[in-house]
Amino acid sequence: MKEIDLHSALKKYFGFSKFKGLQEEVIKSLVAGNNTFAIMPTGGGKSMCYQLPALMQEGTAIVVSPLIALMKNQVDAIRGVSDNDGIAHVLNSSLNRGQIAQVKEDIENGITKLLYVAPESLVKEENVEFLKKQNISFVAIDEAHCISEWGHDFRPEYRNLKNIISAIDDVPVIGLTATATPKVQEDILKTLGMSDATTFKASFNRPNLFYEVRPKTEDVNKDIIRFVRQYEGKSGIIYCLSRKKVEEVAQVLQINGIKAVPYHAGLDAKTRIKHQDMFLMEDVDVVVATIAFGMGIDKPDVRFVIHHDIPKSLESYYQETGRAGRDDGEGYCLAFYAYKDIEKLEKFMAGKPVAEQEVGHALLQEVVGYAETSMSRRKYLLHYFGEDFDEVNGLGADMDDNTRNPKKKHEAKEDVKLMIETILLTKEKYKPKEIVNTLVGNENAMLISHKTNEQPFFGKGKEKSAHYWMALLRQVLVTNLIRKEIEQYGVVKVTEKGKQYVEKPFSFMMTEDHKYETDDDGVIISTKSQGGAVDEKLMKMLKDLRKRVAKRLGVPPFAVFQDPSLDDMTLKYPITITELTNVYGVGEGKARKFGKQFVELIATYVEENDILRPEDLVVKSTGVNSSLKLSIIQNTDKKLPLEDIAKSKGLEFNELIEEMQRIVTMGTKLNISYHIDEILDEDQQEEIFEYFMEAESDSIEDAMEEFDGDYDYDELQLMQIKFISEVAN
Repeated sequence: MKEIDLHSALKKYFGFSKFKGLQEEVIKSLVAGNNTFAIMPTGGGKSMCYQLPALMQEGTAIVVSPLIALMKNQVDAIRGVSDNDGIAHVLNSSLNRGQIAQVKEDIENGITKLLYVAPESLVKEENVEFLKKQNISFVAIDEAHCISEWGHDFRPEYRNLKNIISAIDDVPVIGLTATATPKVQEDILKTLGMSDATTFKASFNRPNLFYEVRPKTEDVNKDIIRFVRQYEGKSGIIYCLSRKKVEEVAQVLQINGIKAVPYHAGLDAKTRIKHQDMFLMEDVDVVVATIAFGMGIDKPDVRFVIHHDIPKSLESYYQETGRAGRDDGEGYCLAFYAYKDIEKLEKFMAGKPVAEQEVGHALLQEVVGYAETSMSRRKYLLHYFGEDFDEVNGLGADMDDNTRNPKKKHEAKEDVKLMIETILLTKEKYKPKEIVNTLVGNENAMLISHKTNEQPFFGKGKEKSAHYWMALLRQVLVTNLIRKEIEQYGVVKVTEKGKQYVEKPFSFMMTEDHKYETDDDGVIISTKSQGGAVDEKLMKMLKDLRKRVAKRLGVPPFAVFQDPSLDDMTLKYPITITELTNVYGVGEGKARKFGKQFVELIATYVEENDILRPEDLVVKSTGVNSSLKLSIIQNTDKKLPLEDIAKSKGLEFNELIEEMQRIVTMGTKLNISYHIDEILDEDQQEEIFEYFMEAESDSIEDAMEEFDGDYDYDELQLMQIKFISEVAN
């Protein structure tokens, strides 16, 4: 086909005078009858690669697409270039019999150029039989990564497409994807039986996108509100992993004057379409969504994409961030990261088949590597997609937080060697926490039971902190010298590469990145380099006062105020009881009971040191949370079974426990003795109570270790709720 024909067709149907990126070469390959594979980043113009050839050729092109919303968008767009609506149709479960008959009639009459089908509809025998008799120009498989279990959106029904296409007709096939690592590409071509395909791969670099990862604190919603307010009147997407979190974040934004709507698969189709249209029509600025939102949403001026929760794979992350700045204007990609979220995702995998766990785990480790890397994030991301990036001269070279603020590094070769030796000497049977405890010489029940504390290597790394070793362990995990075992959840093993390292160590530059300050479990506990720094002098005074108050009342210090609450006091400087209730983890009850001395101390400190107190953003709480709190208090007073309370509120049992913990931490009493009496006898309760009286921290993990499996997690959590309620409130 002559070049002039392609360009005049582009102008005629779409009004463009030139092609974008690799579009022209891809279209030429398909029109010449070749099997074709196009790998283009989100926003690279993939759909044009099959829409234009379909409009130019005889017959109907079949487009296999995974999402009904995406099909509808594209059909509407194509119908806009023709007087006859029959030019493009969908064939899926949303149609009634009359509509299906109309679609088939238009195809038979040669009117329909593009037929969008879901894979589930394509496998139906009556559809295969009908399509066999029609003139098919080619088959396009959009979002082809759905074929590969290594892709971010694997769909088993995609695996059978090769056989279905062969049954319909011997026509060229084009596969298109926006995210494909070399492993995924290979899998797609093999599964489609297209090893002969002409492959086109565009650069995955989006130079106009700025990448930033911030530590996720308890106040993440507050951080999000501050960020979104800088983009007033501009469009943005906030991704969360659960529907519950989507609703919660959308509500907090609305209450704080930001025009936002939720979007997830739990909403009915009518509401989803309405919210999507409100976003496209700019009646709202922000959509808070699960990954159900965004595929095929071609809004060019999305100015920011925020990940409230880190996604399950870098493919997902790339796909979702790629929805920003499609007009080549500014696109800010901000992800909030806590290792705790990664552990949660790993726990969700525990019940799945081992092969699936291995895939999921490998993908997660890449995400951890990206979040914790100190190198150029763009370079890390592009390397993952098999592309080299020049971080000095490449387009967008300074467009990420690490490049703008390089972090200090130091040589950690000897420490890495010591860590790997320790894992080998302890017979590769420990999880990260035990490895760190062995290195720093911190005895606990598990180490004592294995007699590790009696070994000569115990405590060999004690000149460095547990925080240091945990941070190093995670950086070493990313380099594949060690790995986490899937079968025995979380146990660390040394890889072949790691064993070679012990024999012949090479340079290992560890990043001194204490934006991520973590506890012994690798959970981020504070974020001192982000926003204000903790006032160390005031913190010491508050801790001393807390100790005195705790001693006078005969309770552990954390029962008065927990550390995060003291941290927040040093940032907000509350000088009244009302202001104290805006501090993290302090409810009205707690403020009234313990607050007087604390606010008096802070007021004196502020005056003596001439401190200018920040006008802090107060995130108003939603009515839903307070009505849930009230309902839990009333139902426990009525002594209703906790399982029934959880069910009536649509909560998992562990979510109810978390809500109850929040209630008592804020200073309200909760009576759950009736439930505890059924699961623990008097002696057991007394034993746990005594432990909490003497405990130095409120960590349930520490309590689990102390009791070495005598009690399960829920039992200890419930006892802690009873303890705080009775002793601290």
